[in-house]
Amino acid sequence: MPVVRGTSVDIPTQDGTADAYLAHPGDSAPHPAVLLYMDAFGLRPQLRRMADRLASAGYTVLVPNVFYRHGRAPVVELPDVIDPVRRPEIFAALGPVMQALTPESAMRDAGVYLSCLAASPLADDGPVGLTGYCMGAVLALRTAGTYPERVAAAACFHGGRLATDAADSPHLLADRITAELYFAHADQDPSMTEDQIALLESTLTAAGVTYRSEVYHGAHHGFTQADTAAHDAQAEERHWQALLALLSRTLRPG
Repeated sequence: MPVVRGTSVDIPTQDGTADAYLAHPGDSAPHPAVLLYMDAFGLRPQLRRMADRLASAGYTVLVPNVFYRHGRAPVVELPDVIDPVRRPEIFAALGPVMQALTPESAMRDAGVYLSCLAASPLADDGPVGLTGYCMGAVLALRTAGTYPERVAAAACFHGGRLATDAADSPHLLADRITAELYFAHADQDPSMTEDQIALLESTLTAAGVTYRSEVYHGAHHGFTQADTAAHDAQAEERHWQALLALLSRTLRPG
């Protein structure tokens, strides 16, 4: 792996200070920027490793702790291998934290994260790519629709409830999205049903969004995360291939 440098950074927001991880190639030159949205388990070694892998491919990657209002990461204590079935207290603690992050506050924060990348000498002056996992997939889709002028690509992996009948469902931002999108759904994921996938796809198609939506058969919610019981090594590697291809064609055109 090429030399990668990772540092902890603090990002001032309207509601406090978001702790974050910034990874970039070791040459310290400006590179295309990627905002990586965490899953519910938060900023931890696993996500730092993922950011480092993206940085080794030539990107400057920011991973914010989107739960910063509840403390610095880790917001809850996590075991080395996360299995919520055997450790139900993990989600019992995280549930209220997740619910407290409203779409309005999350998108206010997103503007700050994007501005942080725009101001960084380690990021080039082009548009940003997004990648999000589980709840982070929702944040990535919302960010693509809220800041279309800043986002060229968004990848959403094992996202839940991306298209529902709720008034603030993320898919309702489709007509504002100009980025190219990629979705990887786990067919063993009850939080993203076939009906929801169909609604998401029909809405994006009607809005003229460029996207690709795939179902990873046999995969469970959280399949990309190597420190969880849901991890699927084959599906994770497929995710990397899809993500890097998306970022290459949108952030490195020509």
